Amino acid sequence: MGNSVAEQAAVLALTKASPREWYRTVAVISEAGSAIRLLEGDISPLATQHKQYAREICERVSPDDVGSAQNLIDRITAQNVSLYTILDKDYPANLHLIYNRPPFIWVKGELKPEDFRAIAVVGTRQATDDGLKRAARLAGDLAGEGVTVLSGLAKGIDTAAHSAALDTDAGRTVAVVGHGILAPVYPKENRGLAERICERGAIVSQFWPEAPPRQMNFPMRNVVMSGMAMGTVVIEASATSGAKMQARLAIEHGKRLFLLESLVDSQEWARRYAARPGVSTHRSGLAVTLRGLVCLR
Repeated sequence: MGNSVAEQAAVLALTKASPREWYRTVAVISEAGSAIRLLEGDISPLATQHKQYAREICERVSPDDVGSAQNLIDRITAQNVSLYTILDKDYPANLHLIYNRPPFIWVKGELKPEDFRAIAVVGTRQATDDGLKRAARLAGDLAGEGVTVLSGLAKGIDTAAHSAALDTDAGRTVAVVGHGILAPVYPKENRGLAERICERGAIVSQFWPEAPPRQMNFPMRNVVMSGMAMGTVVIEASATSGAKMQARLAIEHGKRLFLLESLVDSQEWARRYAARPGVSTHRSGLAVTLRGLVCLR
């Protein structure tokens, strides 16, 4: 496997032609070990249950589709953006481990091998002052210990987490966004923050480069955020918050989930989640616990 543009173009062409969820196409490409080989009709490495779906996708792809994908890659990567597909060695290691991983991610800034040691710090856009302080304190402590802080560049808790990581000497933070890598940053209030993140970390998008923010994108964004992290901390979140969804995804992905005791005390959903295996609740000392988690892996 490698970062050949021909392989990347084949992955993008197969993805665009996918009649089902993208992660099903990822499973086929990953099992085959080569998107080019699939397009050439070699489905021999595939399990029987994947062969018919592979034929179905490949029939939808023409040479022109692959050429268009290659042109897209050339155009976007010329703008200081990197592309990592499921076949590339630099595709994030943690993300490889989840079943619903995306076929590709676009990256502005730089992902580093040490970003394997990442913790997602998430919560509501309508955060309280206490929630913002807790998010900033935790993110700053983690960044100070060399842990990459992941969040979603949203208002509220996400903004506090990214900002605190950047305010720490040599702290790293990665933002996973719900729009294309070349679309205007959403929310617009965080465009300056996004520029700072690119200097000391990365912005990651699983969408087509110019895709605008859509409501359906943000649950998909949470999948990638959970997948890239070793664990997720939820600071504040209502029953309808995307952060609650990420808590569920962390459990599905076999990741560690940490809930602040203040959240468990105030939200019924958090009390239910706190009773599940692999979920921890904390009032203090959480940064030490998380540092121990990432250092053990």
